[in-house]
Amino acid sequence: MIIAKRKPFKEIKESLKNCESVLVAGCGTCVAVCLAGGEKEVGLLSSQLAIASQVEGQPLKIGEVTIERQCDKEFLQELRNKVDDYDAILSLACGVGVQFLSDMYRNKVVLPGVDTSFIGANDEVGYWTERCRMCNQCYLATTGAVCPVTMCPKGLLNGPCSGTRDGMCEVDQEKACAWALIYERLEKTDRLDQIRETMPPRNHSKTGRPAVLAHKSYQRRYTAGE
Repeated sequence: MIIAKRKPFKEIKESLKNCESVLVAGCGTCVAVCLAGGEKEVGLLSSQLAIASQVEGQPLKIGEVTIERQCDKEFLQELRNKVDDYDAILSLACGVGVQFLSDMYRNKVVLPGVDTSFIGANDEVGYWTERCRMCNQCYLATTGAVCPVTMCPKGLLNGPCSGTRDGMCEVDQEKACAWALIYERLEKTDRLDQIRETMPPRNHSKTGRPAVLAHKSYQRRYTAGE
């Protein structure tokens, strides 16, 4: 799940300083779950903007809309009859949603209302932790389903380093050492011999940016320009 947090209100206000009207657009998936950009958050931000504009004596026309997903162009079509009424679109979706909106409505100012943080897991209510770095070369089968690229601050593929103490990380002593967790998981599943295997350096060509992926069933269409 994409984890995001709302930008500081001052920063949002500054980005809208030249706008007389704005459509606040929420997303009903990831950012809704992490309480950053769903329908409720759209309403709260719109109310804040309305109050601030009244206090400052600078009228701001504000519209609200929340669609299922902003990372899917099919759902963005739902906005086609709304965007012309506003100077700008303030998206509370992740960075992908912001860019998709800008691609589809190129004559409109599209602004981000949240900072996209990481791909993570909902560990507890209102508490999310990063679990995947999207490296395109998953090591979890070898490391007991604990990701060293993400969970180790140094990204060590062969660990632990000499700084671990009593199973805790030297970078943050309140967090468990990723390689201590890997050792524990492998030991409990009778695969401890795997920790003795030396993994080769990461192939950074697999994480080239911007990344593109076409399903093999559709590769001919996209490579042949069909």
